[in-house]
Amino acid sequence: MTWQSFRERANVWLYDSKDRVLGAFQWLTLLVNLSALSVLAIYYGYEHDAATSKALFDVVKISFGFYVLHYLVRVLYHFHPSTFFRETWAEGLVMGLLLIEGVGDVLFGAPPLGAALAVMMPSIGDVSAFLVQGYLFVAVLMEWLRPGSRLPRVKLHPAVIFILSFLLLIAVGTWLLSMPQMTTIAGGMPLVDAFFTATSATCVTGLMSVDTMTYFTSKGHWVLLILIQLGGLNFIAFGSFLALASKFGVAVKQHDVIEDFVNSDNLLGSSGTLGKVVGWCLGLEAVGALALIALWSPAVEFQGWGDRLFSSVFHSVSAFNNAGITLFTDGLAHPWVANNWLVHWVVTILVFLGALGMVAMFDLFDVSKLRERMSQPWKTISFPAKIALYFSLGLVALGTAAFALLEWNGTLEGMSWFGKFTTSVFQSVTRTSGFNTVDMGSVGMPMLFLLLVLMFIGASSSSTGGGIKTSTLAIVLADVWRTVRGGDHVQIFKRSISAVLRSRAYSVLLFFLVGNLVGVFVLTVTESHLLTSGASSFFDLAFEHVSAMGTVGLSTGITPLLSGWGKVVLSLAMFVGRVGTLTVAFAVGGRTSHSHFKYPEGHTMVG
Repeated sequence: MTWQSFRERANVWLYDSKDRVLGAFQWLTLLVNLSALSVLAIYYGYEHDAATSKALFDVVKISFGFYVLHYLVRVLYHFHPSTFFRETWAEGLVMGLLLIEGVGDVLFGAPPLGAALAVMMPSIGDVSAFLVQGYLFVAVLMEWLRPGSRLPRVKLHPAVIFILSFLLLIAVGTWLLSMPQMTTIAGGMPLVDAFFTATSATCVTGLMSVDTMTYFTSKGHWVLLILIQLGGLNFIAFGSFLALASKFGVAVKQHDVIEDFVNSDNLLGSSGTLGKVVGWCLGLEAVGALALIALWSPAVEFQGWGDRLFSSVFHSVSAFNNAGITLFTDGLAHPWVANNWLVHWVVTILVFLGALGMVAMFDLFDVSKLRERMSQPWKTISFPAKIALYFSLGLVALGTAAFALLEWNGTLEGMSWFGKFTTSVFQSVTRTSGFNTVDMGSVGMPMLFLLLVLMFIGASSSSTGGGIKTSTLAIVLADVWRTVRGGDHVQIFKRSISAVLRSRAYSVLLFFLVGNLVGVFVLTVTESHLLTSGASSFFDLAFEHVSAMGTVGLSTGITPLLSGWGKVVLSLAMFVGRVGTLTVAFAVGGRTSHSHFKYPEGHTMVG
């Protein structure tokens, strides 16, 4: 019997069990990944003696054996192993290295590579822990990137997948931030504060009940950075696909199409929509980080270049994702950076681009789009990009002029002309992010009220910002203008707006109005002690809730004073504000009922 005939018979014999076995390994891989990462989190989150630390790392090492076994099982079930090795050569090299390291660790008590590095570079100390972590992250990443390997296919409504992903991130973030090693206080962060902070970071809001600079350790800062990045990417990716689907006429109700996007085999492929979104986000954040590295003033007391690099990456990610969380007490109003106008402009640009939305940025800055418009000058940017760009610029201009006019002799007093202009633009642009370069508690009531309105409007669709979105504002204003003028059609930029889009816009508007009214009412109950004592006013509570539901993060300074229940109310507002608009879009656009009868028209007075 030849080898080829043997393989053919073996493949036929294995075929019946292939789906069952590989499906079981898919679930087991998910379980092993979560277990290994959880053990690693426990290792860093708590203090351990030497024996416990070794036991925890042994658990992680065991997971490597599973990854090697899974790879070999996939080889066994593949019809052409040589082809499989060629297609997965990088993964095969990693699995081979893990196998060699594991055998060496069992036989000689140390991984060969770690022992070799310790001999060649004794000054770097014990590298075994570093290698174990590196192997784990590489193995998990390669498993994630492998086509069809991420999650077992479970048919859920896309909105449910979206909401569950945020709930999972918040739950994990709460657990991590409550660990003793994440904060500088004994015993760790109280659970309600950890929940509030994790929700604020994941929903890229930026409301903080503690001083980020002094309260968290470097490990805690890393957790915040990861939560901001994952929360921002999650929303951008899902929102971008929804906007693109609407742009190209794909109905929201076509769940299979959206599920294919969520579980796409080419998740990070160069040709995939999600890969493009992730690439642009990470690229812009990298450029922003490089700019910040070069522009920090000597007044900032960094603990070396590593601290300078991390701070630059943190603020770039926080700015592009419109999170508004900084590593300075009092935000960017801290004396170290309060007058560093160039840093303010970098943050301003990152926030504006993040709030503009990926669909608009693709249309405006994609090389193929630019070439197309250069070769065909009659072509302009798309209709959604026009709404995002023009209305965003209009709101920035309005906010800048108002801040300069109303705060010229207030928070802007004593600044140079360039400083006043920079601060006015900054505070107008960051209405979607929550960064501040002045003390918001010192801003006058007229400007605070206008900021409340701007926060309610928020950013553009498929962006990191919250609010009702500029598209909602554009459609509602166009409909009101049509009504006032007695026109037949709602029109924006020489395009007619359908009844379905108008319905979605008014649904989102009503959703935010009712949500804020209910939330502010509940806050007046839970925070009645602040109102009676005079520590805050009704407007402070309203400003705080609109900021939370708009995922902005601006505050008049009452966040640390809130009770536990008040923080829960704001956490719910942040979560609903983050996922609510897309949920409403699904609810309105995703379920269409048709009937063959129609009731008689009713008429009543309106207004």
